[in-house]
Amino acid sequence: MTRKYLIETFGCQMNELDSEKIAGVLDRAGYEEAAGPESADVIVLNTCSVRDKAVQKVYARLGEFRRLKRERPGLCVCVAGCMAQLEPARILARAPCVEVVAGPQKGLLLPELIERARTSGGSVVARRGEPSAEPAETPYIRRRSTYSAWVTISEGCSRRCSFCVVPLARGPERPRPSRRILEEVRALAAEGYVEIILLGQTVNSYRDREAGVGFARLLREAAAVPGIRRIRFTSPHPGDFTDELLETMVSCPAVCNQIHLPVQSGSTRVLRTMLRGYTRERYLDIIRKIRAAARPIAISTDLIVGFPGETERDFEDTLTLLDEVQYDSAFSFKYSPRPDTAALGLEDDVPDEEKGRRLTLLQERQRQIQSARNSRYVGRIVEVLVEGKARSRMALAGRTSDNRIVNFDGPVTPPGSFAEVEITGFGPNSLKGVRVLQAGTVRQAHPPGMEGI
Repeated sequence: MTRKYLIETFGCQMNELDSEKIAGVLDRAGYEEAAGPESADVIVLNTCSVRDKAVQKVYARLGEFRRLKRERPGLCVCVAGCMAQLEPARILARAPCVEVVAGPQKGLLLPELIERARTSGGSVVARRGEPSAEPAETPYIRRRSTYSAWVTISEGCSRRCSFCVVPLARGPERPRPSRRILEEVRALAAEGYVEIILLGQTVNSYRDREAGVGFARLLREAAAVPGIRRIRFTSPHPGDFTDELLETMVSCPAVCNQIHLPVQSGSTRVLRTMLRGYTRERYLDIIRKIRAAARPIAISTDLIVGFPGETERDFEDTLTLLDEVQYDSAFSFKYSPRPDTAALGLEDDVPDEEKGRRLTLLQERQRQIQSARNSRYVGRIVEVLVEGKARSRMALAGRTSDNRIVNFDGPVTPPGSFAEVEITGFGPNSLKGVRVLQAGTVRQAHPPGMEGI
């Protein structure tokens, strides 16, 4: 009888792609995907350690699977990803139901590790040791989408931000050869994919030294592949932002006019403690260049509140940064200490209640900014890449090139197709509209009044 697997993913897009790779190698080994935990012979939790909240979610889920394993002793529970790399002993102690612990890259060995666990009757731990010069690769990827694909361009990170566990979990930055990246993009285009998302921990620090290819050139060459309509990338680091990258975003229509540029704090003093490598002023210089570009480019960011030593004045600096930048969207979080990071040696002196207050204020300010920016889209006709049925009462949902979610009515259109949509309404997190069907419609380059904003 064919054995079945279930994968649950926590964390970033890199983890989502890792899960697609794990699914691919399990498919190759003869497994089939299960409909849910009750029908699975193997359950894989692909984990994240960036924030404590994600870690606690994993342990809560493992508690549920521990009860399931009592009912079905033959069930194999596996933990993969960053948590598996950083705290294997803690996982096995807190969740004895776990049989396989596999760090980043080692997830590609899961079929073998599962068999070893079954043969030995005990737990198997496989962690990333000294990394090779290149990221782990596999030709076996079970892609969840038929039109949009993630492509790894590098693994790991060589920066040492004081709050971040990524270099510890994934190792130093290791770029893939540009030749192999472009071969993968061409193969995806030949399969009918229209959108590519280039992934790296600090994606814009990419450099293939042997071929002399930097990130901006890689972006241009990927955008030139016939059939690829949109190219995105995440997440760049402000310290590696260049004029060449901006020029590429302006001059290549296939490169989406949206950039996620994590700032983390609006206070130079806090940024120095975070070891981010730039000041508030330097970051704002980059923002001014982006806002002054000939092509309007949406900007999103990441923010942490309550970092050790953050004063009320530091927090006010973050709020005024929101006002000055006018982000199109932002992800914000309370600081949580992470194991073996430099910030762990700092006193976590902002009470959790105060962190919560600051987070609420920040999110409300950003919500107001997003509503104001989205209001300017009313009356505009935009191109939307259809993603499927809308969660709202409207028929369909998709995204604009600048990464705004659009819910709209109109004839049923398959995911992966493009639709012209007139925007008729807005909220802080999305737009709504109606499909434009008449021929000869010309899309506006940007919303009225947004030139140079």
